[in-house]
Amino acid sequence: QLQVVESGGGLVQPGGSLRLSCAASGIRFNYHAIGWFRQAPGKEREEVSCISSGGSDTNYADSVKGRFTISRDNTKKMVYLQMDSLKPEDTAVYYCATSHYSDSCVPSGWGQGTQVTVSS
Repeated sequence: QLQVVESGGGLVQPGGSLRLSCAASGIRFNYHAIGWFRQAPGKEREEVSCISSGGSDTNYADSVKGRFTISRDNTKKMVYLQMDSLKPEDTAVYYCATSHYSDSCVPSGWGQGTQVTVSS
């Protein structure tokens, strides 16, 4: 049974950093791309970043390029999102999702989300 669990959210001041973690079980972890998505109040959920099954390919939303870094450790079945230079507009619930595919993020299983709030 697929289980996806995010952690690491919290309250941070503008310009600060957070590292989100995603643990996924119940799948052949190294077969699947993994993505981070976010949803702010009143807005649609959007893809933030995606990493391929082997970790060699990554992509980012334009709004976070140069500030966020996605990585994965297949031996630990973990995916991370390092978020630096955070802005108030990064405030959202962040979700981790497994993908049907190895090289693109088409969500198939979601975590419960973790709240990130950027505010002074």
